[in-house]
Amino acid sequence: MEEETEKKKESPIIQVRNLYKIYRVGETKVFALNGVDFSLQRGEFCAVVGPSGSGKSTLLNMMAGLEKPSKGEIIIAGTHIERMTEKELVTFRRENVGFIFQSYNLLKTMNAVENVALPLSFRGVPKKERLELARKYLKLVGLEKQMNHMANEMSGGQQQRVGIARALVVNPRIIFADEPTGNLDSRTTKDVLNLMRRIVRKRKQTLIMVTHDNYLAGFADKQIHIVDGKILKIEEQHHEDEEEL
Repeated sequence: MEEETEKKKESPIIQVRNLYKIYRVGETKVFALNGVDFSLQRGEFCAVVGPSGSGKSTLLNMMAGLEKPSKGEIIIAGTHIERMTEKELVTFRRENVGFIFQSYNLLKTMNAVENVALPLSFRGVPKKERLELARKYLKLVGLEKQMNHMANEMSGGQQQRVGIARALVVNPRIIFADEPTGNLDSRTTKDVLNLMRRIVRKRKQTLIMVTHDNYLAGFADKQIHIVDGKILKIEEQHHEDEEEL
């Protein structure tokens, strides 16, 4: 009972209110987002799903502070990010956000540990501590044997796990993932999505994944279906965590 009261008391980590993104193409107004509203709690894995051109990537970019809305509010951990300057947004992202990319974006000249440690160097963390943390997170994603491997010595699934460890090492409140398994086969995709879900739930982080694929969206706790810049429906489902990989 106490736990339920706690849940009710906890305010959402992300609130999106009446969000619009309007582009002008000649005389025409194009609504990339057309009045979007939703909220997300800590520890939630949310998929924003929709066809190409639906506005899902625009929405992700705005929540990450990479694009400004034409109208509306984005409140993250109590802060209105739509009011921030570019400089404030850079600091905000560095302190609160992790990114997982479809193309992994690993530096080919660095091994797995060095790639994971890289974001910490931008924060001025001493080298010894950086490398210790990087090793800890590579273990967390099941890569203790590949720590000294270069990117080209690892499979796509292993490279994506390095990408996940790199996003997690800064201990972000929120992780954004844009089509994170687009380059992986179906078995590896399933493993990676289960891993991501288990980690964020355990660590009470919030994961927002953009995908065009309804099957992949099915791994999330909440699915926001978006078509032509509007939310078509929001679905929620509870997943029992699968066995450790």
